[in-house]
Amino acid sequence: MVENTSTQGSTHHFDVVIVGGAMVGSVLALGLALKAKRLNKPLNIALIEAYEPTAKHPGFDARAIALSHGTIEAFKNLNIWDDIKHLGTDISRIHISDRGHFGMTQLDARDFNLDAMGAVVELSPVGFKLHQKLQSSDVTMFCPAKVTEVTAEIDSQTLTLDNGEKLNAKLVVAADGANSIIRQSLNLSQEFVDFEQTAIIANIELEQKHQHRAWERFTDTGPLALLPMSELNGRDRLSLVWALTPDKAKKYLQLSDDAFIEKLQQAFGYRAGKLIASGKRFSYPLIMTCMPRPIHHRTIFVGNAAQTLHPIAGQGFNLGLRDIMTVIDVVENGLKSEQDLGSTQITHTYLKQRQEDRGNTLSRVEFLVRGFSNHHWPLVCGRSLGLRLLSYLPFLKAPVGKKAMGYTTQSHF
Repeated sequence: MVENTSTQGSTHHFDVVIVGGAMVGSVLALGLALKAKRLNKPLNIALIEAYEPTAKHPGFDARAIALSHGTIEAFKNLNIWDDIKHLGTDISRIHISDRGHFGMTQLDARDFNLDAMGAVVELSPVGFKLHQKLQSSDVTMFCPAKVTEVTAEIDSQTLTLDNGEKLNAKLVVAADGANSIIRQSLNLSQEFVDFEQTAIIANIELEQKHQHRAWERFTDTGPLALLPMSELNGRDRLSLVWALTPDKAKKYLQLSDDAFIEKLQQAFGYRAGKLIASGKRFSYPLIMTCMPRPIHHRTIFVGNAAQTLHPIAGQGFNLGLRDIMTVIDVVENGLKSEQDLGSTQITHTYLKQRQEDRGNTLSRVEFLVRGFSNHHWPLVCGRSLGLRLLSYLPFLKAPVGKKAMGYTTQSHF
């Protein structure tokens, strides 16, 4: 990593400037640097990050996320997986059920001739490892730093930082999250879908071993997911994401730990055994957002800056990872053909390549949320029958498993 040691008010010139150094931005920076090295092509990359690595980073907090099999393969291709795989807990089976109804099925990695369908990682230690890798890369870091102004020019974008420095870029990649400063600075529109649900997240201790199983249970308030995590103090843990009505979520957040565990056990049942304790609980509203066109003049939006998903099926970061891999592809092709990396051809190629996958994933997630939060009897019967058919007719599991593992017609893995 090249540390920024410049003076206030100076201007720096880069080929690519990435705004946001959490999971998406860090992985993209490392991927672009690796690709340029493999091609033996010069590529000046800057990464702007608002929080120092030693600070409490909102993008690398106590949450755990599921990495699909396809995402892990991409990490291997980017020489990242070996550095973080010891932090991951494999998902070997996914159990899906509809509370109070007969719908139930299970996806098993062995059915796909795999050891695991994915893995669960905690963001905080992964963030530390990614920062270590950045330190040994050719990426120039501006940290801590925030963008205060974006100025468009014909052949570049100029980003002004809060210390007065200016970064001139052929291509800007906004990876600065759901409240993207770049998107706001450019006054670009977003579409919103409010599911009128609130998610409670927490880490849950188990009495018995989770055996690398994950659970997705559809309840009368919304989906409830439990993902396998590494053990702590001799006990296995599960990462909880529980969608509730806002009123119920507020009530459950105020419960004692014991009372909350009791409510969770009632809603989930005993498929994972007895739930012992809950870590600190957090909540956030479940609103799906989407930029209709995640590009602008010499600018590409990726990850949560481009779209945010309902946590059902755990597709959020995995969709963002596919954004990353497409950026890497278009930049690679631009380097090979010596194109202007911020040209309309580059940004529109990105837009075209991401359109189908983004649209399909967003539609699929909304369909699942609407379909499994609906109590209309014919729909309840239909979804229960569908889940049962997956169990009785194994060949139907192949396309479902493929999507769950992050593989699409546009996969780069």
